[in-house]
Amino acid sequence: MRTHVLVPSLLLLGSLSLTAACSSGSDGSSGVAGADGRHGSAATPSPVRSIDPSKIEDLRIVSDNSEQSSCPFAASYPDVPGAEAMTATMKKDVEERLSGFRSDTCGGGSDSPEGRELNISHQFLVASGDLLGVRLTTLDHAAAGSGLSSRTYWYDGQAGAYRTALGLVAGNSREAFLAALKDRLKGREGVDTAALDDTFSDPASRTTVLDDMAFTADGGLRVTFDRGDVGVPAAGAYTVVLSRGTVTPWLSAFGRRVQRQTVTPSRSLDLGATHTSTPTAAAPTASGDDDTDCKKVTCIALTFDDGPAAPETATLLTYLAQYRARATFFTVGQNVAAHPDLVRAEARAGHEVGNHSWNHPDLTKLTPEQVASQLSRTSAAIKAATGKAPTLFRPPYGAVNAQVKAATTLSPVLWDVDTEDWKYRDAGKVAQTVISKAGRNDVVLMHDIHPTSVAAVPQILRTLTARGYHFVTVSHLRATL
Repeated sequence: MRTHVLVPSLLLLGSLSLTAACSSGSDGSSGVAGADGRHGSAATPSPVRSIDPSKIEDLRIVSDNSEQSSCPFAASYPDVPGAEAMTATMKKDVEERLSGFRSDTCGGGSDSPEGRELNISHQFLVASGDLLGVRLTTLDHAAAGSGLSSRTYWYDGQAGAYRTALGLVAGNSREAFLAALKDRLKGREGVDTAALDDTFSDPASRTTVLDDMAFTADGGLRVTFDRGDVGVPAAGAYTVVLSRGTVTPWLSAFGRRVQRQTVTPSRSLDLGATHTSTPTAAAPTASGDDDTDCKKVTCIALTFDDGPAAPETATLLTYLAQYRARATFFTVGQNVAAHPDLVRAEARAGHEVGNHSWNHPDLTKLTPEQVASQLSRTSAAIKAATGKAPTLFRPPYGAVNAQVKAATTLSPVLWDVDTEDWKYRDAGKVAQTVISKAGRNDVVLMHDIHPTSVAAVPQILRTLTARGYHFVTVSHLRATL
């Protein structure tokens, strides 16, 4: 069934905070909805310092998203040249979560759980000097509840080695460090004191629960425990913040370097990698407004979700320019922040840039405030890159309801032809799906994060151009129908 959604509505704001209101010290940039409360410390620490990922040379964001409501998942993690050991660890963890989710949820069997969604997003904690820190936050949302968890990954460029969170603390200081954590956790509602002693006394359990630690902007250490780690699951997650004066004597040499780079970051990140970046704005600047009259000629709107991606989006822009084709890019905010140059190139080439949320959650499962944050934060990133705020947005998985629509002035866009290119990584199959199914004035769904989808575009452009099709943006299609 064709579903042209040409009616304005939807939401506008951005990232769901990693923590609930009782949590302290988060800048919210992880972007995943936090149904579980974080039990914070009594004092309010300085926030985690924000990092501009666009300053990281040759940064690549690895993304794998679905656009199918029956199999809703979105995952991303950064691939930073020089930190291959850390990237490999993140990749392994993410792929294991995705594999399990697909096996349990996307098989289509009668035992597949309903209402489940997997979302893995990333946040840079440190990216300066020879140090890199990243937090991956996972929301595994099922009908019976939600599971929020987070883990920090560290790379020591001086040693050329991946470090765990516990590596921030010196080995001979860990007993004192653990004693301080116990002291701050005991007495909190829901904390299981007996289980806490058992957990901290076992080295394997200790490493598992102490997997999310990061410094605040003033040098304190924030330790976050996932739901069920140190307390009854119903109590949610817990956060302990140790002041700079308290924690500094317990830090390892590596931990002290991370602390210094957090408080006073260097101007750049240098992990010893050879940088091979080339200019990304390969597409020429558009010569003027599109004067195509879709009442008189056959039009089609190609749309590309989940980018921008390096180098795939730059390659796609080159293909589109060869046929003077215009398209609409529904961009994910965390990728816009990493690659604003690619978004600028899209706009300069005459393409339309739309909003696809900050980190691709199912918006219908969020509060109005969370929906607003997801969309507004992404719109702000797009405007910062292009000078123009978007007017369109595409809800992840096509999931939209009245509450989502009431949260924004952005106009929602669904699609007529779904290439399912996230599922079938085959350029020929993707091209044939568009060529065989697309009709006049259709909106086609593709993704520029997949090399196979980008590789399908020349055949699509060549074949449909020969059939008399004109490639226009969604807004131009709407305006001229």
